[in-house]
Amino acid sequence: MKVMLLKDVYNLGRAGDVRKVADGYARNYLLPRAFAVPATLGVQKQAENVRIAGDKRREQENRDKAGAAELLADLRIEFSVRAGEQGRLYGSVTHQMIVDEIEDATGEKIDRRSVIAPPIRDLGIVEVPIRLTADLIPNVTVVVYQEGESSDSQEDSAIRTDESEFEVDMSLSDNDNSSETEPVDVTDSGDLDKIAE
Repeated sequence: MKVMLLKDVYNLGRAGDVRKVADGYARNYLLPRAFAVPATLGVQKQAENVRIAGDKRREQENRDKAGAAELLADLRIEFSVRAGEQGRLYGSVTHQMIVDEIEDATGEKIDRRSVIAPPIRDLGIVEVPIRLTADLIPNVTVVVYQEGESSDSQEDSAIRTDESEFEVDMSLSDNDNSSETEPVDVTDSGDLDKIAE
């Protein structure tokens, strides 16, 4: 079914765009929520007006949410969780958990569907993008650490990983240098006969 978008729809298009979508997606999601209308000839003639109105609405939303985007870009949220020895969580840090922590920290109410990342299933530090508008997508720093430890342990383990990689690089260069310092006999048997004479 061809539809014309009345509002920006993530991963589909912006207001005023005409798109071909599955019938069920249009009937069950886009049309009931007033995100789109069927793209008849009369509606397609109004596409430019809808596009202009959508651009104005988008600019206003960007201005309204600019403060929230700055707050989120500087935000660091932490989760103390249970995990196995390999750093794999028993469960996961879900989108709902992330938006609840954001609301507690900043007071900003965010829909869980605005989190653009899979659920977190490992210990570590993750940058999670939050889609506030089509153009404003700040990253929130999420620290997931083992229950009973401090959140700084994740940063320490990240630093240790970098140092161990550095040590490995150093040991490889030491091996290369050692092979250069050892004398190697490259004379063949014909040269030895000439030397013996």
